Amino acid sequence: MVTVIVGGQWGDEGKGKVVSYLCLKDRPDFVARAGTGPNAGHTVEYEGKKYGLRLTPSGFIYQKARLLIGAGVLVDPNVMLREIESLGIGKRTGIDERCGIIEAEHIERDKGSAFLAGKIGSTGTGCGPANMDRANRSLKQAREVADLRSYLTDVSRELNEALDMGKGVFVEGSQGFGLSVLYGTYPYVTSKDTTASTALADVGLGPKKAGEVILVFKSFPSRVGSGPFPTEMDQEEAERLGIVEYGTVTGRRRRSGHFDFEMARTSVAINSATQIALTCLDYVDPGCRGVSSYDKLSQKAKAFVEEIEARVRVPVTIISTGPSMEETIDLRGEKL
Repeated sequence: MVTVIVGGQWGDEGKGKVVSYLCLKDRPDFVARAGTGPNAGHTVEYEGKKYGLRLTPSGFIYQKARLLIGAGVLVDPNVMLREIESLGIGKRTGIDERCGIIEAEHIERDKGSAFLAGKIGSTGTGCGPANMDRANRSLKQAREVADLRSYLTDVSRELNEALDMGKGVFVEGSQGFGLSVLYGTYPYVTSKDTTASTALADVGLGPKKAGEVILVFKSFPSRVGSGPFPTEMDQEEAERLGIVEYGTVTGRRRRSGHFDFEMARTSVAINSATQIALTCLDYVDPGCRGVSSYDKLSQKAKAFVEEIEARVRVPVTIISTGPSMEETIDLRGEKL
Protein backbone atom coordinates (compact mmCIF):
# COMPACT_ATOMS: atom_id res chain seq x y z
CA MET A 1 0.00 0.00 0.00
CA VAL A 2 1.15 3.55 -0.76
CA THR A 3 0.53 6.47 1.58
CA VAL A 4 1.23 9.93 0.14
CA ILE A 5 1.85 12.83 2.54
CA VAL A 6 1.83 16.36 1.08
CA GLY A 7 1.39 19.92 2.32
CA GLY A 8 -1.92 21.70 1.89
CA GLN A 9 -0.82 25.33 2.33
CA TRP A 10 2.46 27.16 1.55
CA GLY A 11 4.80 24.66 3.14
CA ASP A 12 5.94 24.82 6.78
CA GLU A 13 2.85 22.81 7.74
CA GLY A 14 4.79 20.39 9.94
CA LYS A 15 5.09 17.55 7.42
CA GLY A 16 8.39 16.46 8.95
CA LYS A 17 6.79 15.71 12.29
CA VAL A 18 3.76 14.04 10.69
CA VAL A 19 5.83 11.81 8.39
CA SER A 20 8.22 10.76 11.14
CA TYR A 21 5.35 9.98 13.53
CA LEU A 22 3.53 7.89 10.93
CA CYS A 23 6.71 6.01 10.02
CA LEU A 24 7.32 5.05 13.63
CA LYS A 25 3.70 3.92 13.96
CA ASP A 26 3.11 2.22 10.61
CA ARG A 27 6.67 1.00 9.91
CA PRO A 28 6.77 1.25 6.11
CA ASP A 29 9.43 -0.68 4.26
CA PHE A 30 10.24 2.31 2.05
CA VAL A 31 10.08 6.09 2.46
CA ALA A 32 10.50 7.92 -0.85
CA ARG A 33 11.17 11.65 -1.05
CA ALA A 34 9.33 13.60 -3.76
CA GLY A 35 9.16 17.36 -4.37
CA THR A 36 11.36 20.08 -5.79
CA GLY A 37 14.70 19.71 -4.02
CA PRO A 38 16.79 21.18 -1.17
CA ASN A 39 14.81 24.43 -1.15
CA ALA A 40 12.39 22.89 1.35
CA GLY A 41 13.37 22.16 4.93
CA HIS A 42 11.68 19.59 7.15
CA THR A 43 12.19 19.66 10.93
CA VAL A 44 12.08 16.48 13.00
CA GLU A 45 12.40 16.31 16.79
CA TYR A 46 13.07 12.85 18.17
CA GLU A 47 14.54 11.54 21.43
CA GLY A 48 15.72 14.97 22.49
CA LYS A 49 17.40 15.82 19.19
CA LYS A 50 16.27 18.26 16.51
CA TYR A 51 17.03 17.56 12.84
CA GLY A 52 16.73 20.07 9.99
CA LEU A 53 16.47 18.07 6.78
CA ARG A 54 16.60 19.32 3.20
CA LEU A 55 16.72 16.14 1.09
CA THR A 56 16.61 13.15 3.43
CA PRO A 57 13.12 11.71 3.99
CA SER A 58 11.74 12.68 7.40
CA GLY A 59 10.97 9.02 8.04
CA PHE A 60 14.68 8.27 8.44
CA ILE A 61 14.14 7.88 12.19
CA TYR A 62 12.42 4.54 11.50
CA GLN A 63 15.65 2.62 11.11
CA LYS A 64 14.33 -0.33 9.12
CA ALA A 65 13.02 1.79 6.23
CA ARG A 66 14.83 2.05 2.92
CA LEU A 67 15.22 5.76 2.09
CA LEU A 68 14.83 6.80 -1.54
CA ILE A 69 15.13 10.04 -3.51
CA GLY A 70 12.79 10.03 -6.52
CA ALA A 71 13.80 10.97 -10.06
CA GLY A 72 11.71 14.15 -9.91
CA VAL A 73 13.78 15.60 -7.06
CA LEU A 74 16.70 17.96 -7.66
CA VAL A 75 19.80 16.91 -5.72
CA ASP A 76 22.59 19.15 -4.50
CA PRO A 77 25.38 16.57 -3.94
CA ASN A 78 26.97 18.66 -1.19
CA VAL A 79 23.71 18.77 0.78
CA MET A 80 22.86 15.12 0.14
CA LEU A 81 26.26 13.72 1.07
CA ARG A 82 26.46 15.88 4.19
CA GLU A 83 23.09 14.59 5.40
CA ILE A 84 23.96 10.96 4.62
CA GLU A 85 27.17 11.24 6.64
CA SER A 86 25.76 13.18 9.58
CA LEU A 87 22.74 10.89 9.94
CA GLY A 88 24.61 7.65 9.28
CA ILE A 89 22.11 6.46 6.68
CA GLY A 90 24.43 5.51 3.83
CA LYS A 91 23.57 1.81 3.82
CA ARG A 92 19.84 2.41 3.35
CA THR A 93 19.81 5.44 1.05
CA GLY A 94 19.11 5.21 -2.67
CA ILE A 95 19.19 8.09 -5.17
CA ASP A 96 17.49 7.68 -8.52
CA GLU A 97 20.10 7.84 -11.27
CA ARG A 98 17.81 10.25 -13.17
CA CYS A 99 17.69 12.92 -10.45
CA GLY A 100 18.67 16.35 -11.73
CA ILE A 101 21.82 17.84 -10.21
CA ILE A 102 22.13 21.33 -8.76
CA GLU A 103 25.56 22.82 -9.44
CA ALA A 104 27.26 25.95 -8.15
CA GLU A 105 26.24 28.00 -11.19
CA HIS A 106 22.56 27.25 -10.50
CA ILE A 107 22.90 28.68 -7.00
CA GLU A 108 24.72 31.73 -8.38
CA ARG A 109 21.99 32.31 -10.97
CA ASP A 110 19.31 31.90 -8.30
CA LYS A 111 20.87 34.35 -5.85
CA GLY A 112 21.83 36.80 -8.59
CA SER A 113 18.40 37.00 -10.19
CA ALA A 114 16.51 40.20 -9.37
CA PHE A 115 13.28 38.39 -10.22
CA LEU A 116 13.87 35.15 -8.28
CA ALA A 117 15.79 36.51 -5.29
CA GLY A 118 14.14 39.93 -5.22
CA LYS A 119 10.53 39.74 -6.32
CA ILE A 120 9.71 36.06 -5.71
CA GLY A 121 11.83 35.61 -2.59
CA SER A 122 13.59 32.45 -3.73
CA THR A 123 15.51 30.41 -1.16
CA GLY A 124 18.62 30.77 -3.33
CA THR A 125 19.29 27.03 -3.40
CA GLY A 126 19.46 26.78 -7.20
CA CYS A 127 16.25 24.86 -7.79
CA GLY A 128 14.59 27.32 -10.19
CA PRO A 129 17.59 27.62 -12.54
CA ALA A 130 18.19 23.86 -12.37
CA ASN A 131 14.60 23.15 -13.40
CA MET A 132 15.01 25.67 -16.23
CA ASP A 133 17.97 23.61 -17.46
CA ARG A 134 16.01 20.41 -17.00
CA ALA A 135 13.26 21.76 -19.26
CA ASN A 136 15.99 22.81 -21.69
CA ARG A 137 17.37 19.23 -21.66
CA SER A 138 20.78 20.41 -20.49
CA LEU A 139 20.75 19.45 -16.79
CA LYS A 140 23.30 16.98 -15.43
CA GLN A 141 21.85 13.80 -13.92
CA ALA A 142 22.90 11.89 -10.83
CA ARG A 143 24.37 9.07 -12.94
CA GLU A 144 27.03 11.56 -14.06
CA VAL A 145 28.23 12.40 -10.53
CA ALA A 146 31.00 10.11 -9.31
CA ASP A 147 30.46 10.90 -5.60
CA LEU A 148 26.86 9.64 -5.81
CA ARG A 149 27.62 6.43 -7.68
CA SER A 150 27.44 4.09 -4.69
CA TYR A 151 23.91 5.30 -3.89
CA LEU A 152 22.39 5.16 -7.38
CA THR A 153 19.32 3.05 -8.06
CA ASP A 154 16.12 2.91 -10.09
CA VAL A 155 13.61 4.16 -7.53
CA SER A 156 10.55 3.43 -9.66
CA ARG A 157 11.61 -0.18 -10.17
CA GLU A 158 12.40 -0.67 -6.49
CA LEU A 159 9.04 0.70 -5.37
CA ASN A 160 6.90 -1.10 -7.92
CA GLU A 161 8.61 -4.41 -7.18
CA ALA A 162 8.17 -3.79 -3.45
CA LEU A 163 4.46 -3.15 -3.92
CA ASP A 164 4.12 -6.34 -5.92
CA MET A 165 5.49 -8.14 -2.85
CA GLY A 166 2.98 -6.44 -0.56
CA LYS A 167 5.39 -4.07 1.14
CA GLY A 168 4.49 -0.67 2.55
CA VAL A 169 5.58 2.58 0.90
CA PHE A 170 5.38 6.19 2.07
CA VAL A 171 5.79 9.02 -0.43
CA GLU A 172 6.84 12.27 1.22
CA GLY A 173 6.23 15.54 -0.63
CA SER A 174 7.90 18.86 0.06
CA GLN A 175 6.71 22.47 0.20
CA GLY A 176 2.93 22.90 -0.13
CA PHE A 177 -0.07 23.18 -2.43
CA GLY A 178 -0.02 26.98 -2.51
CA LEU A 179 3.50 26.90 -4.00
CA SER A 180 2.54 24.69 -6.96
CA VAL A 181 3.66 26.22 -10.25
CA LEU A 182 0.31 25.09 -11.68
CA TYR A 183 -2.21 25.70 -8.89
CA GLY A 184 -0.47 28.01 -6.45
CA THR A 185 -0.18 31.79 -6.16
CA TYR A 186 1.70 32.16 -9.46
CA PRO A 187 4.26 33.65 -10.05
CA TYR A 188 5.09 33.50 -6.33
CA VAL A 189 5.57 29.75 -6.42
CA THR A 190 8.23 27.07 -6.67
CA SER A 191 9.46 25.75 -10.02
CA LYS A 192 7.23 22.65 -10.28
CA ASP A 193 3.89 21.21 -9.20
CA THR A 194 3.62 20.16 -5.56
CA THR A 195 0.43 18.08 -5.52
CA ALA A 196 0.00 14.42 -4.56
CA SER A 197 -0.25 13.27 -8.16
CA THR A 198 3.12 14.84 -9.00
CA ALA A 199 4.64 13.38 -5.82
CA LEU A 200 3.70 9.94 -7.14
CA ALA A 201 5.18 10.74 -10.54
CA ASP A 202 8.37 12.01 -8.87
CA VAL A 203 9.05 8.55 -7.46
CA GLY A 204 7.79 6.59 -10.46
CA LEU A 205 4.42 5.38 -9.22
CA GLY A 206 1.11 5.55 -11.08
CA PRO A 207 -2.04 7.16 -9.57
CA LYS A 208 -3.80 3.84 -8.97
CA LYS A 209 -1.06 2.86 -6.52
CA ALA A 210 -2.11 5.48 -3.94
CA GLY A 211 -4.09 4.01 -1.06
CA GLU A 212 -4.20 7.07 1.20
CA VAL A 213 -3.42 10.75 0.60
CA ILE A 214 -2.77 12.61 3.85
CA LEU A 215 -2.90 16.38 3.45
CA VAL A 216 -1.12 18.35 6.16
CA PHE A 217 -2.55 21.67 7.36
CA LYS A 218 -1.29 23.99 10.08
CA SER A 219 -3.88 25.66 12.30
CA PHE A 220 -2.35 29.04 11.44
CA PRO A 221 -0.81 28.79 7.94
CA SER A 222 2.46 30.50 7.15
CA ARG A 223 4.69 31.22 4.20
CA VAL A 224 8.25 32.42 3.63
CA GLY A 225 8.90 35.00 0.94
CA SER A 226 6.64 37.11 -1.21
CA GLY A 227 3.20 36.42 -2.64
CA PRO A 228 -0.52 36.69 -1.89
CA PHE A 229 -1.71 35.65 1.56
CA PRO A 230 -5.45 36.43 1.85
CA THR A 231 -5.76 35.64 5.57
CA GLU A 232 -2.41 37.11 6.67
CA MET A 233 -2.22 38.74 10.11
CA ASP A 234 0.24 41.45 11.11
CA GLN A 235 3.29 40.57 13.18
CA GLU A 236 1.85 42.15 16.31
CA GLU A 237 -1.20 39.87 16.22
CA ALA A 238 1.00 36.84 15.50
CA GLU A 239 3.18 37.66 18.49
CA ARG A 240 0.11 38.01 20.73
CA LEU A 241 -0.91 34.52 19.66
CA GLY A 242 2.62 33.20 20.27
CA ILE A 243 3.27 32.53 16.57
CA VAL A 244 6.87 33.44 15.79
CA GLU A 245 8.49 31.02 13.33
CA TYR A 246 11.49 30.97 11.02
CA GLY A 247 12.13 29.03 7.81
CA THR A 248 14.28 25.88 8.17
CA VAL A 249 16.33 26.63 5.04
CA THR A 250 16.35 30.42 4.85
CA GLY A 251 16.13 31.44 8.51
CA ARG A 252 13.67 34.14 7.44
CA ARG A 253 10.71 34.92 9.65
CA ARG A 254 7.55 33.29 8.38
CA ARG A 255 4.45 35.31 7.62
CA SER A 256 1.44 33.94 9.49
CA GLY A 257 -2.30 34.02 8.90
CA HIS A 258 -5.66 32.64 9.93
CA PHE A 259 -6.88 29.29 8.60
CA ASP A 260 -8.10 29.68 5.01
CA PHE A 261 -11.07 27.35 4.49
CA GLU A 262 -11.50 28.24 0.83
CA MET A 263 -7.89 27.35 0.09
CA ALA A 264 -8.27 24.17 2.14
CA ARG A 265 -11.26 23.00 0.11
CA THR A 266 -9.40 23.58 -3.16
CA SER A 267 -6.32 21.80 -1.84
CA VAL A 268 -8.38 18.81 -0.70
CA ALA A 269 -10.05 18.55 -4.11
CA ILE A 270 -6.94 18.79 -6.28
CA ASN A 271 -4.87 16.50 -4.02
CA SER A 272 -7.72 13.98 -3.69
CA ALA A 273 -7.10 13.92 0.06
CA THR A 274 -8.47 11.01 2.07
CA GLN A 275 -7.26 12.27 5.46
CA ILE A 276 -6.11 15.51 7.07
CA ALA A 277 -3.24 15.88 9.52
CA LEU A 278 -3.65 19.08 11.53
CA THR A 279 -0.58 20.54 13.23
CA CYS A 280 -0.04 23.28 15.82
CA LEU A 281 -3.47 22.91 17.41
CA ASP A 282 -1.86 24.34 20.54
CA TYR A 283 -1.80 27.70 18.72
CA VAL A 284 -5.60 27.64 18.76
CA ASP A 285 -5.59 26.98 22.52
CA PRO A 286 -2.21 26.96 24.33
CA GLY A 287 -3.82 24.88 27.05
CA CYS A 288 -3.84 21.98 24.63
CA ARG A 289 -0.04 21.86 24.34
CA GLY A 290 1.15 18.29 24.70
CA VAL A 291 -2.33 16.73 24.90
CA SER A 292 -2.37 13.23 23.41
CA SER A 293 -6.05 12.36 23.83
CA TYR A 294 -8.91 13.94 21.87
CA ASP A 295 -11.19 13.77 24.90
CA LYS A 296 -8.78 16.02 26.82
CA LEU A 297 -8.84 18.82 24.25
CA SER A 298 -10.70 22.01 25.14
CA GLN A 299 -14.07 22.76 23.56
CA LYS A 300 -12.42 25.58 21.61
CA ALA A 301 -9.88 23.20 20.08
CA LYS A 302 -12.50 20.53 19.34
CA ALA A 303 -14.76 23.11 17.68
CA PHE A 304 -11.92 24.14 15.37
CA VAL A 305 -11.26 20.53 14.34
CA GLU A 306 -14.96 19.90 13.79
CA GLU A 307 -15.32 23.06 11.69
CA ILE A 308 -12.52 21.93 9.40
CA GLU A 309 -14.12 18.52 8.95
CA ALA A 310 -17.54 20.04 8.27
CA ARG A 311 -16.29 22.58 5.73
CA VAL A 312 -13.76 20.48 3.79
CA ARG A 313 -15.54 17.12 4.24
CA VAL A 314 -12.44 15.06 4.97
CA PRO A 315 -11.70 13.52 8.37
CA VAL A 316 -8.98 14.98 10.58
CA THR A 317 -7.18 11.82 11.66
CA ILE A 318 -3.84 13.10 13.00
CA ILE A 319 -3.59 16.08 15.36
CA SER A 320 -0.28 17.53 16.53
CA THR A 321 -0.24 19.50 19.78
CA GLY A 322 3.52 20.05 19.96
CA PRO A 323 6.79 19.19 18.17
CA SER A 324 7.60 15.87 19.86
CA MET A 325 6.26 12.47 18.75
CA GLU A 326 4.36 12.02 22.01
CA GLU A 327 2.41 15.23 21.45
CA THR A 328 0.16 13.62 18.85
CA ILE A 329 -3.46 12.48 18.73
CA ASP A 330 -4.06 9.59 16.33
CA LEU A 331 -7.73 9.12 15.41
CA ARG A 332 -7.30 6.81 12.44
CA GLY A 333 -8.66 3.81 14.32
CA GLU A 334 -11.86 5.71 15.07
CA LYS A 335 -12.45 7.58 11.83
CA LEU A 336 -11.31 5.25 9.04
